Order: sequence, then structure tokens, then C-alpha cells
Amino acid sequence: MRAVSRRAFLGVLGGAGLAAAGCGALAETSGQLLASRLPLPRPFTVPLPVPDVVRPARPGRYEVTQRVARVEIVPGTTTEVWGYGGTFPGPTFELRCGEPVTVAVRNELPVPTSTHLHGGVNPPDSDGYPADLVVPAGYGTGHHGNAAGHDGHQHAETRHHLVKDYHYPVDQPAATLWYHDHRMDHTAPQVWRGLAGMALVRDAEEDALPLPRDERELPLMICDRSFDEDGSFRYPDLRAGGHFGSDYMEGVEGDVILVNGAPWPVAEVTATRYRLRLLNASNARRYRLALVPGGRFTQVGSDSGLLAAPVAHDTIPIAPGERYDVVVDFAAYPAGSPVTLVNTLADGPAWARPRSGASPATSTIPCTCTWPTSRCSRATAGRRPPPTAVGRTRWTCARTRSWTCSPASTATGAATCCTATTLKHEDMAMMADFDVI
Repeated sequence: MRAVSRRAFLGVLGGAGLAAAGCGALAETSGQLLASRLPLPRPFTVPLPVPDVVRPARPGRYEVTQRVARVEIVPGTTTEVWGYGGTFPGPTFELRCGEPVTVAVRNELPVPTSTHLHGGVNPPDSDGYPADLVVPAGYGTGHHGNAAGHDGHQHAETRHHLVKDYHYPVDQPAATLWYHDHRMDHTAPQVWRGLAGMALVRDAEEDALPLPRDERELPLMICDRSFDEDGSFRYPDLRAGGHFGSDYMEGVEGDVILVNGAPWPVAEVTATRYRLRLLNASNARRYRLALVPGGRFTQVGSDSGLLAAPVAHDTIPIAPGERYDVVVDFAAYPAGSPVTLVNTLADGPAWARPRSGASPATSTIPCTCTWPTSRCSRATAGRRPPPTAVGRTRWTCARTRSWTCSPASTATGAATCCTATTLKHEDMAMMADFDVI
């Protein structure tokens, strides 16, 4: 068979469909859910933020400061984050193949850090190995300076006072990378607090391809978090020795899905192709992404860079730390209609906003739901279950925009949903919504 270049395949992308190469289902293993203690935000009320692209301090040199900041994530409250540049996510780095850069990371946090460029082809002394620490002012031997309870590093360490220069040769092809804290025993809680961002490597081959660019290229960092009553991130304390107890040995999952640091955001897109740089920055949660009301992702790249040829998917399985580079053609949807990015591995239901102008369905759909009776009773009184992506009880019925519960089966702890209006897709936890304009 004749080899076909990426450019030839991507030329087809703009004018004709590609055959789908379906993804199989994943085994549903997950971490321990940590529920939020404040009311969850309504979906599709927060605009999708796009992280700033960091500018070099001078040619070939970038400078970024890790610092504490307060930001609004859940509307109406503020959350303390530890962020690169004081933002969550951190700014996006755009690098070019063959153009080495130095990134000076200054640590103004209360704890040591180590920055790892995930997916980068880096020299060992700039790879952000766990014991290569940037130590903040006032942090001495035996001083913990953090809420995690770790009683000091007993490892052979390299310590840098306040600032470390990371040298990246950028000797690799175009790819979607990300950077995050990598401190020994503390990677998970420090990334949970916000120490993560994306980095995009570009090259001449990518430049020659007819891929969407500029405002039609969206980096999307997907992660889950939980919140305390005061709006702070909720995370279990580390036990003695810097390790979790058995409850969290498979990781921690939150009940709020964030995209670029915003809960279940909405973005307006035009009826054309968009390039979505997808990153799963969750600590433990896996996703199987799909588009509602249907549609395909055309994958053009993965962790290591551009593919030899594009591949069409109905769903995308994405594990923590994994990246997908995909194109979605929003011209396939009517103007004014919503397109929702959902997670089909979720255990519980979530809302998908109805199509603009859709008339309510009137048919009755019998089904069984396994929410507790008390939850069904509240729904009967006119309240809907929260838009959580991670409810631990599983719906076996199709979601509806509203629903009622029959008291006939309350003795079993389940209830029969006798339906109402606007049938929705079952077991789909939304993450982001795109309005086609």
C-alpha cells in the first residue's frame, strides 16, 4: 500500500469524511471520591477561559514564578491556588523544535517544588526529577511548611535556593506537552492545588498542515477537584511518612469537573473546524470523551506528536497525564445548537443542555434509578439532582430534563422514573459545552 503523508490525509479532512476507527470500552477503575462541601455550580454558566501564552523575558529565556493566589473557580467564592504565575492552570508555553529555551522557575510558595515537563525530551538535570527541589526562602532542614504532614525528605536531594533554570533543547517534533510539579511524595496534592499547565511544541511540518489555528485552536486541560465550605480545595491529609491510608491508595477523585480551571464551562464557536488539545490533568480519574448530540473526533496527534495519518473516533479514552490532539468540525451542527463534551465513564448522570428551540418530548419512558429514596423525594418536590460527574450511584435509566419518582419501590431503596420531558443521553457526565454560532 502506498504511504500517505499527514498532509494528504489532512487535506481530505476539510472536504470529506473519514472512516471511523472505534475505541473499545475501558475497564472502570477509579480512585476514591472526595465529595465537595459547598453547593456545586450550575453547568454552562461559566465562560471557558483560555490560558495566556507566556512571553519570553528575552529571546530564549522565560521566567515564571510559583506563588499563592486567590481566584474565583466556583462562582461566588474564591479558592487559594498554588499556580505558575499565580494562575490555574498556568500559562501556556509555545516552543519551536530546534530552538532551545531556558525556563527560570522561581518558588514563592511555602513548600519545595520540582517542575517536570511531561513528554519533553529533556536532559536529566532539567527533567524535574522528584528530589531535585527548588526551595523557597525560609524553608530549612526539618521545616515542613505544608499541610500535608510530611516529616522531611530523607532522600539524596539536589536543592536550589529560590530559583532554578531548566534548560530545554526542544529537540523533538511538534507535540502537546504539559508541565507540573513533581516533588517527591507530594506530586498529587501540589498538582491538585494548581501547579500544572500546558506546553505546545511546534515545527515546520505542523506549520505546513491545514490545521485550525489561532482562536480556533483550544488547549483544554481537564481535571477534577473537590471544594470545602469556604471554597478551598478539599484534599485528604497525608498520613505519617508522607503516604495516604488505604482509603486513597487508588487515588483521589473530585466531584467537580474543571476545564481550564472552570467548572463545566461554555464556549461559543463558529461553524467551522476547531483543533482541541485535550489533556487529562486529573490525579486519578479516567475519561471516555464523546460529543453530544453525536459527532466524531478526528485525531491528528497523541502524546508523542502528530500521527502518520488522522484517525476518526466516536469516543476517546484518556488516562491521567495523557494527551489527544483532535479536530472537531462544528459545521456539522445547526447554527445556534449546543454541542456538549461528555464523559461516558461517569458513574452518575449530569445535565446536557437541550438544543435551542427543541420542543419537549411527551412520551413516557419507564426506567429504574438507583438514587436513594431521599434524593427521589427531593426531586419529586421539584429539585433536580446536582450536576456531578462522579456520583457513586449509577443510573440505569435515560436522563430527562425533569423527572418524578414513583413511591411504589421505595421499600427497596430504588424508585421508578415515570418521566417527564426532553429525553437525554444516559450515564453521560458533561464537561464542557460549545454553542455553535
